[in-house]
Amino acid sequence: MEFILFLSDFIVPLLVFYIVGFGILMKKNIYEDFVKGAEDGFKTVIKIMPTLIGLMVGVGVLRASGFLDLLGELIGKWIGFLHFPAELVPMTIVRMFSSSAATGLALDIFKEFGPDSSLGRLTSIMMSCTETIFYTMSVYFMTAKVKKTRWTLAGALVSTLAGIVASVLLA
Repeated sequence: MEFILFLSDFIVPLLVFYIVGFGILMKKNIYEDFVKGAEDGFKTVIKIMPTLIGLMVGVGVLRASGFLDLLGELIGKWIGFLHFPAELVPMTIVRMFSSSAATGLALDIFKEFGPDSSLGRLTSIMMSCTETIFYTMSVYFMTAKVKKTRWTLAGALVSTLAGIVASVLLA
């Protein structure tokens, strides 16, 4: 365990020195390559910014209007026989769009029920077992200029459902 702690303290500096050393050995201009990479990264951020802002505003509006709570109550009544808590339905829906908004909902659950409660444990496990499907698809497909997503959405929804089922079983 001590070796892992030691390694974790030095892994980033060692990686930086390795990259710089490899660049020197290959006779590359490391600074120019770094600046070019940073410029490309900045252009990517500018391209995806409207999508990110749209997702954040949409989730914020749904949360502030109370629609997510209403939807949680309605869906919670229908899926009560599955032993899935109605309090987690809004977080499950929001998690598919925004990780930060889902984290906010998870913190609200922790404040109300406690992180060590069964609902708190289920929340933690579910946050680990699911992904921000629509955010990931919109950002990466837009950046890679993918027009036909084929079965990506269906596969992502099935894997999220599997993550939710696994989190309920584990909790």
